[in-house]
Amino acid sequence: MSDTEHDETTDFTQALAEGWLPIREVAKRTGVNPVTLRAWERRYGLIVPKRTPKGHRLYSSEHIARIQSILAWLNRGVSVGQVKRLLDDGSAGSRTLESDWGTLLSEFIAATEKLSERRLEDLFNRATRLYPPVTLYQRLLSPLLRRLDERWKTQPGATLERVFFLGWLRTKLGSRLYTQDRETKKPPVLICNVGSLPMEPGVWLSAWLAANNGLSSEILEWPMPVTDLMLAIERLSPSAVLLYSSQALDAGQLERTLPRTAAICPVPLVLAGAVTHIYRSELLEVPKLLLASDPVEALACLQSNAIQN
Repeated sequence: MSDTEHDETTDFTQALAEGWLPIREVAKRTGVNPVTLRAWERRYGLIVPKRTPKGHRLYSSEHIARIQSILAWLNRGVSVGQVKRLLDDGSAGSRTLESDWGTLLSEFIAATEKLSERRLEDLFNRATRLYPPVTLYQRLLSPLLRRLDERWKTQPGATLERVFFLGWLRTKLGSRLYTQDRETKKPPVLICNVGSLPMEPGVWLSAWLAANNGLSSEILEWPMPVTDLMLAIERLSPSAVLLYSSQALDAGQLERTLPRTAAICPVPLVLAGAVTHIYRSELLEVPKLLLASDPVEALACLQSNAIQN
């Protein structure tokens, strides 16, 4: 090691001892990945970390607090381009704050209508660089799926658009999951489609959010009867099980199979999706079954249960 390298290592170690944090630790504490933190710095000047002579970013407790403030504004629906002005002087018109999300939503719909995979890729990659996954789901992907579902009820060529968009979404999230899952050695979460749809977007969105919070997944995406669940648990040894459906269950699953499975399941069992609204009162009576209305609530259940077990 040269004298310069030794000095750099010494300075970096001393900075850590003084309470400065490297970018990976900041990402772990805040849930904002390093790519997004760098984008906030370069494009918007939202966070300006301290730099070592070799350019390593270091963050203080004040930086952490500012990141939390940024997240609070994003979770209220403010676009990232408006946050700095709000943090600096608290001023921004509500119409402007909503316009960026509305524009991005319209661009996704237009790309879907044109069956433009390249345009969807560009839009998604740009958005994921700027926004944490939970914010992106709540402010863009969830509203987008609702809008597309409404569109596909009456639009000519609806089946073509549905097959194109859901196929693209599955491939896009699947490729990211493959990369992220290889970075963790924790037991996976088993995520199963127990509805009637051959491609349930909530399954892949739940896995994507989990992966961005350090949870790997094993996905059974084709509709699967709950009766086969114990066999899957035996073979995969998951840390938790997430069952997802945006459709109604059949009477047998609801009245017999699901309560029996919840009673004997050896790991936390979460049921998520619109199915939890359809049968809310009945499901609340099932012991040991955790309920989540969407992928974000499913993530909260997994974080509070799978990680502890």
